[in-house]
Amino acid sequence: MKANKQSKTKKSSPKNISQIRIIAGQYRRRNIGFVDADGLRPTPDRVRETIFNWLNDDLINARVLDCCAGSGAFGFESLSRGASEVVMIEPNRQQFEQLLITKQTLNINSQLNCQCGSAEQILPNLPKQTFDVVFLDPPYALNLWQDLLKILLDNQLIDKNSLIYIEANQEHQQILGEYNNNLTAFKYKKMGQIFAGVYQLMD
Repeated sequence: MKANKQSKTKKSSPKNISQIRIIAGQYRRRNIGFVDADGLRPTPDRVRETIFNWLNDDLINARVLDCCAGSGAFGFESLSRGASEVVMIEPNRQQFEQLLITKQTLNINSQLNCQCGSAEQILPNLPKQTFDVVFLDPPYALNLWQDLLKILLDNQLIDKNSLIYIEANQEHQQILGEYNNNLTAFKYKKMGQIFAGVYQLMD
């Protein structure tokens, strides 16, 4: 779903804009625009539907963080389903501008905070306040899962009550390394080529 952080330095002509739809909630069937950028791969509708069925009522009044927002589908869907606050982080400048356009189109104000930059840069500078739900779906090729989990923990952005969604193109045991011993799976499923799971920190 996410754009490679290196893409923000490229000078290029305007990219074609594609669209996906919000599945359910207040903004149901409203469109989200995203650019054609390296590493930006919106999670398929059927996978997103499964994920949000997993999270369900946990999104009501939740503080939500999307570490690598890409199209913004996770964040906008969370707001549509009752989240009270969403922070999106996106390094690709053109896609960041698309997030702002969607925010304006949906008439979303203080509930959504969009930050332009890499997750590694932005996360340490966020207020030290834990999020209820965190989406961790970086560009697969960058292999950032462990790095971002460490930053989230070091900066007290997650705790044992946080729900952490992780998406990858391989079994999570292979990508989580030492964090296999720190996380317990609440939900986990392979859907096509996508390995998706919702986790919590162990006590």
